[in-house]
Amino acid sequence: MTVTFFNSKQYDQQSFTEVNDQFGHELRFLAVPLNAQTAMLAKGAQAVCVFVNDRVDAEVLEQLAEAGVELLALRCAGYNNVDLKAAAALGLQVVRVPAYSPYAVAEHTLALILTLNRKTHRAYNRVREGNFALTGLLGFDLHGRTVGLIGLGTIGLATARILKGFGCRVLGFDIQNSPEVEEIGVEFTDLDSLYAQSDIISLHCPLTPETHHLINNDAVAKMKDGVMLINTSRGAIIDTKAVIKGLKSEKIKYLGLDVYEEEGDLFFEDYSNKVIQDDVFMRLLSFNNVLITGHQAFFTADAMHNIAQITLQNITDFAEKKELANAVHA
Repeated sequence: MTVTFFNSKQYDQQSFTEVNDQFGHELRFLAVPLNAQTAMLAKGAQAVCVFVNDRVDAEVLEQLAEAGVELLALRCAGYNNVDLKAAAALGLQVVRVPAYSPYAVAEHTLALILTLNRKTHRAYNRVREGNFALTGLLGFDLHGRTVGLIGLGTIGLATARILKGFGCRVLGFDIQNSPEVEEIGVEFTDLDSLYAQSDIISLHCPLTPETHHLINNDAVAKMKDGVMLINTSRGAIIDTKAVIKGLKSEKIKYLGLDVYEEEGDLFFEDYSNKVIQDDVFMRLLSFNNVLITGHQAFFTADAMHNIAQITLQNITDFAEKKELANAVHA
């Protein structure tokens, strides 16, 4: 099949081209994002491949269908940016990569926790300037601390295993329980109890209408004073303005983000020579106890290979009219 990739970077082209040797599809890579102005660039392709910040609403889907596209292949797990009802009405199939490397995201979660706690990013800059003073770098032992995980899917459970290795008490909340939760040693609980008891709270749930702004003013008020909050899932799970209030009141003592509610206009691009116009984001950067990475938790060689492998297998299954194991329905 002919596949047009939107929002593709050099690393996407490399990983997909290498894996495509075993599939033989015709791959066309575009750097521009998918939106109403670029959708017609897919003309001549039977499938398009998109990422988390591409716009795939009803208007865009109509244009894709007019261009002859039959399959929308997401090279990510999340699909909150896709109008699934509109896709179904137009006869467009949607597939995704449900799991690529839970370890990549789980390990990045721990990197944020450890960096915020031990302030290694600040220590690095100090030492480079010849400043070896320890004042302001005081951390705490992870061993014995209580960590609350919201979302106990593959990534949440991978994070739990690592935290148990550190000697943490791990609380967990999800819309459903599983035997694996108990096997790992996670204490399944309700949200209010998790908020009240956790020294660290880490988010690992998908973005749905139910989880949109799950972390709001009410949720922050229920948390322990001095809590550490980590988000490596989806930006809009956090009400950013509510979290800023929590930072100002010192209810939240540490904040680690790999995702941001309005990241679509920022992340994956180089704005180092431009003025960033997002005032809320710039307010976050003004806090010395906030650490932000640009949606890189997934970004390991292992994960990139798996994403390419699963995405191209999804496309092959569609071309060969096989059952689509990773289909997404409205």
